[in-house]
Amino acid sequence: MALVLQLRSVSGLRGKGDRIAKAAFRGLSFYTRVLENCEDEAKFDETFRWPVATNIDGNEILEIQVFNYSKVFTNRLIGTFRMVLQKVVAEGQLEVTDTLIDDNNSAIQTSISIEIRYQALDGTVGTWNDKEFLETPSVHSEGDGRYSLETDSLLSGHRHSSDVSPGKSNQQSTERSFRRAGKGVFSAMKLGKTRPSKDEHRKQDDPAVLETEDLDRKAMRYGAGLEPDTISLASVTAVTTNVSNKRSKPDIRMEPSAGRPMDYQVSITVIEARQLVGLNMDPVVCVEVGEEKKYTSMKESTNCPYYNEYFVFDFHVPPDVMFDKIIKLSVIHSKNLLRSGTLVGSFKMDVGTVYTQPEHQFYHKWAILSDPEDLTAGLKGYLKCDIAVVGKGDNIKTPHKANETEEDDIEGNLLLPDGVPPERQWARFYIKIYRAEGLPRMNTSIMANVKKALIGENKDLVDPYVQVAFAGQKGKTSIQKSSYEPLWNEQIIFTEMFPPLCKRIKIQIRDSDKVNDVAIGTHFIDLRKISNEGDKGFLPTFGPAWVNMYGSTRNYTLMDEHQELNEGLGEGVSFRARLLLGLAVEILDTTNPEINSSTEVQVEQATAVADNCSGKMEEFFLFGAFLEATMIDRKIGDKPINFEVTIGNYGNQVDGSSKPLLRRKKEGGDGDEEESELLQNSSDDEVGEDGELVSVSSSPPMKPLVTDRNYFYLPYLEKKPCIYIRSWWQDQRRRLYNANIMDKIADKLEEGLNDVQEMIKTEKPHPERRLRGVLEELSSGCLRFLTLADKDQHHSSRTRLDRERLKSCMRELENMAQQATTLRSQVKRNTMKDKLKLVQNFLQKLRFLADEPQHTIPDVFIWMMSNNKRIAYARIPSKDILYSIVDEEMGKDCAKVKTVFLKLPGKRGFGPAGWTVQAKMEIYLWLGLNKQRKDFLSGLPCGFEEKKTPRGQNLPSFPPISLLYTKKQVFQLRAHMYQARSLFAADSSGLSDPFARVFFISQSQCTEVLNETLCPTWDQLLVFDNVELYGEAHEMRDDPPIIVIEIYDQDTVGKADFMGRTFAKPVVKMSDEEYCPPRFPPQLEYYQIYRGNATAGDLLAAFELLQIGPGGKSDLPPIDGPTDMDRGPILPVPLGIRPVLSRYRVEILFWGLRDLKRVNLAQVDRPRVDIECAGKGVQSALIQNYKKNPNFSTLVKWFEVDLPENELLHPPLNIRVVDCRAFGRYTLVGSHTVSSLRKFIYRPPDKKAQQWNMAAKHLNGYLAMTSRAHRSRPTGEIVVNMEPEVPIKKMDTMVKLEANSDAVVKVDVTEEEKEKKKKKKKGGGGGGGGGEEVEEEEPDESMLDWWSKYFASIETMKEQLRQQEAAAAEAEEKEEMEIGEGSKAQVKNKDKDKDKDKDKDKSKAPKDDKKKKQQPVPELPEKKNKQKIDELKVFNKELESEFDNFEDWLHTFNLLRGKIGDNDDNATEEERIVGRFKGSMCVYKVPLPDDISKEAGYDPTFGMFQGIPSNDPINVLVRVYIVRATDLHPADINGKADPYIAIKLGKTDIKDKENYISKQLNPVFGKSFDIEATFPMESMLTVAVYDWDLVGTDDLIGETKIDLENRFYSKHRATCGVSQTYSIHGYNTWRDPMKPSQILSKLCKEGKVDGPHFGPGGRVKVANRVFTGPTEIEDENGQKKPTDEHLALAVLRHWEDIPRAGCRLVPEHVETRPLLNPDKPGIEQGRLEMWVDMFPMDMPAPGPAIDISPRKPKKYELRVIVWNTDEVILEDDDYFTGEKSSDIFVRGWLKGQQEDKQDTDVHYHSLTGEGNFNWRYIFPFDYLMAEEKIVISKKESMFSWDETEYKIPARLTLQVWDADHFSADDFLGAIELDLNRFPRGAKTSKQCSLEMVTNEAELPMISIFKQKRVKGWWPFVARDENDELEVTGKVEAELHLLTAEEAEKSPAGLARNEPDPLEKPNRPDTSFIWFLNPLKSIKYLICTRYKWLIIKIVLALLLLIMVALFLYSMPGYMVKKLLGA
Repeated sequence: MALVLQLRSVSGLRGKGDRIAKAAFRGLSFYTRVLENCEDEAKFDETFRWPVATNIDGNEILEIQVFNYSKVFTNRLIGTFRMVLQKVVAEGQLEVTDTLIDDNNSAIQTSISIEIRYQALDGTVGTWNDKEFLETPSVHSEGDGRYSLETDSLLSGHRHSSDVSPGKSNQQSTERSFRRAGKGVFSAMKLGKTRPSKDEHRKQDDPAVLETEDLDRKAMRYGAGLEPDTISLASVTAVTTNVSNKRSKPDIRMEPSAGRPMDYQVSITVIEARQLVGLNMDPVVCVEVGEEKKYTSMKESTNCPYYNEYFVFDFHVPPDVMFDKIIKLSVIHSKNLLRSGTLVGSFKMDVGTVYTQPEHQFYHKWAILSDPEDLTAGLKGYLKCDIAVVGKGDNIKTPHKANETEEDDIEGNLLLPDGVPPERQWARFYIKIYRAEGLPRMNTSIMANVKKALIGENKDLVDPYVQVAFAGQKGKTSIQKSSYEPLWNEQIIFTEMFPPLCKRIKIQIRDSDKVNDVAIGTHFIDLRKISNEGDKGFLPTFGPAWVNMYGSTRNYTLMDEHQELNEGLGEGVSFRARLLLGLAVEILDTTNPEINSSTEVQVEQATAVADNCSGKMEEFFLFGAFLEATMIDRKIGDKPINFEVTIGNYGNQVDGSSKPLLRRKKEGGDGDEEESELLQNSSDDEVGEDGELVSVSSSPPMKPLVTDRNYFYLPYLEKKPCIYIRSWWQDQRRRLYNANIMDKIADKLEEGLNDVQEMIKTEKPHPERRLRGVLEELSSGCLRFLTLADKDQHHSSRTRLDRERLKSCMRELENMAQQATTLRSQVKRNTMKDKLKLVQNFLQKLRFLADEPQHTIPDVFIWMMSNNKRIAYARIPSKDILYSIVDEEMGKDCAKVKTVFLKLPGKRGFGPAGWTVQAKMEIYLWLGLNKQRKDFLSGLPCGFEEKKTPRGQNLPSFPPISLLYTKKQVFQLRAHMYQARSLFAADSSGLSDPFARVFFISQSQCTEVLNETLCPTWDQLLVFDNVELYGEAHEMRDDPPIIVIEIYDQDTVGKADFMGRTFAKPVVKMSDEEYCPPRFPPQLEYYQIYRGNATAGDLLAAFELLQIGPGGKSDLPPIDGPTDMDRGPILPVPLGIRPVLSRYRVEILFWGLRDLKRVNLAQVDRPRVDIECAGKGVQSALIQNYKKNPNFSTLVKWFEVDLPENELLHPPLNIRVVDCRAFGRYTLVGSHTVSSLRKFIYRPPDKKAQQWNMAAKHLNGYLAMTSRAHRSRPTGEIVVNMEPEVPIKKMDTMVKLEANSDAVVKVDVTEEEKEKKKKKKKGGGGGGGGGEEVEEEEPDESMLDWWSKYFASIETMKEQLRQQEAAAAEAEEKEEMEIGEGSKAQVKNKDKDKDKDKDKDKSKAPKDDKKKKQQPVPELPEKKNKQKIDELKVFNKELESEFDNFEDWLHTFNLLRGKIGDNDDNATEEERIVGRFKGSMCVYKVPLPDDISKEAGYDPTFGMFQGIPSNDPINVLVRVYIVRATDLHPADINGKADPYIAIKLGKTDIKDKENYISKQLNPVFGKSFDIEATFPMESMLTVAVYDWDLVGTDDLIGETKIDLENRFYSKHRATCGVSQTYSIHGYNTWRDPMKPSQILSKLCKEGKVDGPHFGPGGRVKVANRVFTGPTEIEDENGQKKPTDEHLALAVLRHWEDIPRAGCRLVPEHVETRPLLNPDKPGIEQGRLEMWVDMFPMDMPAPGPAIDISPRKPKKYELRVIVWNTDEVILEDDDYFTGEKSSDIFVRGWLKGQQEDKQDTDVHYHSLTGEGNFNWRYIFPFDYLMAEEKIVISKKESMFSWDETEYKIPARLTLQVWDADHFSADDFLGAIELDLNRFPRGAKTSKQCSLEMVTNEAELPMISIFKQKRVKGWWPFVARDENDELEVTGKVEAELHLLTAEEAEKSPAGLARNEPDPLEKPNRPDTSFIWFLNPLKSIKYLICTRYKWLIIKIVLALLLLIMVALFLYSMPGYMVKKLLGA
């Protein structure tokens, strides 16, 4: 079935140019070749072919576009031709000449001439053959099918137009169901491998991918000018897979993974809290994970306590339970033994959120505390912590713990996942519970029956209620007594911050019971799926929609063994109930006063919803046919077996639903009549009274027959039983349709990606083209979704979530389509890997989007019943079998035959029990609306008659109860079982005795048993004769059933152990076909073997199914093969199929054996190694006495063997170690399988120089051993120049060079240095004090020690990490932008950058650490003049991982023993290791290459291993330096540990017990240990950290093991790190006894490198490289002497650039090793920083060890003089006068030493807030300059045995208080000054403001350690009622810092005492108390306060008197005047 287009020519073109055309149909496009310089006509003459799998609809469109081709810019569209295919479909062939149209749909004068043909599968349209088209054989050799990039586009575009009735003909709808499920069966099982196609002729070897030689011919097909980097390969698999349109792929993994408990560890470090709200509190932090609580210690009177305490919680639970646990951090104020304290604020987050973070952790982040009781309150403070969650096998990379000097930017480091806004608001979550239905009965029926008999009432036996759990809170509805269909209409309201940091809401229906409530079913709502945080996103919303709950089977038993399933753990095995619920979220406006501020869970009534809100009820019809039931486990017994299918409660007869499940009004009934669905299963009343059909839900019971000793089968033969069920559900198919479309796009994408990865893995050419094809399909698929999903937008019952989800899915997919298109153009050879990662993100996103949170139709369960007991089940999602008339929307298994494996329910399915197949079913399922059920049989294999019940005989659409197949084909199956590799070790010997059992239909056969091997080569042909298959012949060809292959281990007693299973699909040959290439003989392919969910090896085999024609077996191809006389009747694999072999030689280097454990309690004494590969092998020499010398006497041996030419088919090589005991007995010690010889294959290097690189890589180190002369020597010299006196760290700008380039490299750093100097000057010391400070003197040499170097290096490392992150982020942004805009220019630049990077890295393995080194460090304002300090390299991992385990020529192979017991399947590899074999191997084709054997000094006994050191015992001095440990796992109850170091090497055992460090989880050890050892006997160094205990034995915290031998012999020279500079004195003295020049000469000699030649002017030449550098050195006295050492060191530091012999040398370093504890495998218990130096004893002795003992803290004295206070707020009211005053005193302490607090005297009765003190505090303290911490030692409690050392930041706290005589003193305000960085005091009280505290960033900061003496005013602050900071006073103080010596010289007294007393403060008199001196007080009061008032009163009185006198005397005067007296 295909559409073929011949594009002849395009004429009427304008101008002259290159033309190209593109033809597109159903989303798949082909390009023509480019025609260069055509003028008016372009003759393309090309043919394209689209294989189509569903008939083409007349409305579909073919589109052809013609472009002007441009190499540089995008092609310019000339015009488009679109054609509706109606006529083509009707007539089958058509020739067309027509004009093109332009963008505006107007015709242009260019015309196109084409011919189209179409042939439908059913032959309805004219036939044709390829020859008609192939007029140009030069282009299309062998028929176009071989080259054309065909695909079955997933989006077959098949839709019925509305006028066609669904399913006109059975035939047509059969075809419609086409979809290659994934890849057809086999590809699921094989790793995306493809196979030769059925109909296309293609070459035979690697069918799926076009071979390189084809591509040259193909250039024409693609257009000569198309650069190969733009060609796409759409799914080639389409052509090469059996087009499977009737079968869908089975699921290969058997074991349910959920629900299995695992180990988890949650570790939380509480560092400090800041800005806690409240006055003078004593905070404690409570850390809660799940149910467990732990507390920190209490810190007194502080708002910013510093804890640095570490807590660990261990769990052993299933992942789901773990990730739902809530982590809660709460700060509690003044908790003690008697009272629980008051909550200040808390923070919650679920474990899952932490686990999804990068590295599963939050590091140094600030949690925002809020008060859950009070919504209106703002934030309550910040808590800084680290949280990490580790599962088994996760390793957490802790960022390096160094001194945290960077000022904490709280807002920038909040403890929130990406994308969560820092300002979270409170929200209400309303979970509305409406009703439930279909509940199972939960009580025994005895009582109920008694009741019924007595009172006659019939009760439902369940009392349900719903419980909802979210974010650590639970709420529940009321209990509905005795109801299977309870109605609640209640809502449960949670109040939680939004967005919440808890991802899932758990909703559980429970049965209330007097004894204990049990869960009936559980459902989880994932908030991420019901909301969208984008700009156009939406708040969580859900429903009202039904959710289905699944769990244990419905029959009620008192002890339900599957109860866990009802709790939501594991996969439910039966439908339990469905619940109608809704969810809404409302963001609270906390400013609103009416709001209820409690966060308790509330339950209230909710308004009921309309019946039809969740969709219109529709009748659905489910049909199933059982075509085969085989592989039924024989443990079940031979009672009759039947199968039951249920959907919801419909069809469930065994547990019967206790009353009609759903009472629905009948269509057209009178409305009262109820239909009762009681399900009977009787044969004669299949049809109800009125002709309605009644469901038949189970197959008739049948006795099983025996297949073999493990399995039965049911003899269905030609009569296949059927079931059908009618059920009623709300019609919400649209949800499932959309999910199906997305799932199909995702399946297609996944399959494409598998192809691409397979191509990369098998190194097939051009994987990038396939990736481009995948992206093309992805974008067309996404666009197709947009057109389909938009259809029924306005469905009445669509919920808000439906609408929003659809919008966001459409946005996402549209976006994805654009990104895919952009990405497609960016996929190039070299960008392949990065792009592949991006595409994988697409896949995850699609899978996430496709998961529909609102359920509709419940899943279908198929149960196998034996004797009416449920045995095993399969669960099939209803969406997978849902029918739609639109192809893309159809479920992937609808109307398909699906192979289903039944599994045991619940916990029984775990582990080995669950791996045996309970039954293999071939089942056909169809689910759809009853009214669409016409063509429900369409997908069945043809050739059957329907058998119906008597009543349904004449009804055409009545479903059959069985199918009778009339057509039967007979086949012979040939299984070519060649070999298996990397199988599971099933015996205690570490080997297995494997045989394979092949099942096909109801037959099975076994291969022979091969003893003692994990890589059996059976080389056996199994022939199954007379295999009968039912159905049409043509369908068999494309759709053969699958073959199951199981691998077992034969045991002498007992039954064989299961080792794994895989599936395959045979290649089919019908009797009328030729047995000839390309399809036959079939090729061997690898099939992945699974054991449970784990992979367990590969099977190499081929399967062919040959039809036996009318002529009988004589027509079959003969079985011709070498008949093997020794093997008797066993047939070997025939010649054409077995691989082509060539002769190889395998050389083995035997070095020695290490760490062999006892075997059967006996020591291993005389071991020997046996090597075996493909049946040949060699034995090592016997080690005579393993104790004395575990190395082999003969180093190199070899054997020859025939191996396949194709490297992918190479068998593995087995290494077995046996112990030779007396009397010729052997015991196996352990074995190791080298699964791929690939890395050991030697390929002779090419003669061309540029191949050096590749050769060096492939050789993996042989090259260096077989040190041959460098023939193709590049001519030029490469000069590497270094400025004098510059430490090499600054050589970041060095460019890496190819071995053959001749460039001169100048490394010029002077500019950068100058810049730095300038910056320093500007910055002023420590950034403080602006310009006032003098620049700090350069650090004095004598001051510097090893620790200075270490801390400087850590700073550098952190800086590099920061830059890397920044660079990565920048790259990512750039990438995002590119994808977004698709801008080509950017792409070009990007590629250039990439290439630059590449060049930088080419000459060595690209180790990320080198990259770090190469990044030019931007000039950051240097701290502490860093450039003067030499540095070392701090590796934040083990040295091994940095240098490939030091296996450059000596490899270590772990020897594993077999399994120990049944439960040992989950034993980790670590636990099975019984020792290690050291050696190597080299494999090459037989004649040894001349270039090696002819070389000078070639020693034939060593073969390829030339120049290897001797393996005789050697004495070595091992010097172990332990720097410090971090994050140790607490070992004591108090959450601390008392760690000390224990070192073990051979017989030496050092326990440094007396120097344990008390109560410390981050101890600094700073010790070195010298041990003398003899390699090889003592080569494994164990460094352990133990916890010291006063009583009892010390516990191991963790240990790390280092293989010293590999380090010692490695070419990377790991004996003693090469430091950065060479100096002969001081802290950086050269530690190696050999000077750099001696090391260099030795390396040159060993590597046969020409050099070193030291020349004048500071030059040295090695090979063809010239290095320059300084030539003088200073000794202690400052005398300069000439030396070559700097030059030699420069070469060593760049040894990797030396051609051929070069490799990276280990620098001077500190490595960080994880500590592991055998009891807690795989979980880190802390990390240890250390390094090891080794010195051979036969060389000059090294100097003394460097002193790395921890710095002793320096003793200081801080004198603080409190002079005055001002503007202190007034607290007290005067009794008499009511005026405000305060009795002020100031309290001070140095942080952490509250018990040493000091108070001034009290300044009584200050009325203005002014206080005068002149009071001196003296604080002596010990201070670590480097870490900026104060060190205090104190006993934790009176019971403590010894003092604990704490390191705390240096912070001075000053507080102002109001003294009260009788009540507690009142706290007024405080200020805390960090002595390293605090604001300079203000000159006057006026200038002192709140800014000094709040706005620290802008103010100049000073450090008391630099300034020594500071005086000024500082504000006291406190929080007011609104939590705002306010100034509550000001203090004038003077800080004076002295060292202990200075303090002794100039002592000073406390307070105002001698010596150096301070004068008494001049306090005003009123500061005395009034009753001592009342007059004075009154005078003071009156004078100050009432002075003006009194004056005013006096004046007023005077005035009044005058007026009174006036009035008094006036009349008298008047009279006098009047009378004139």
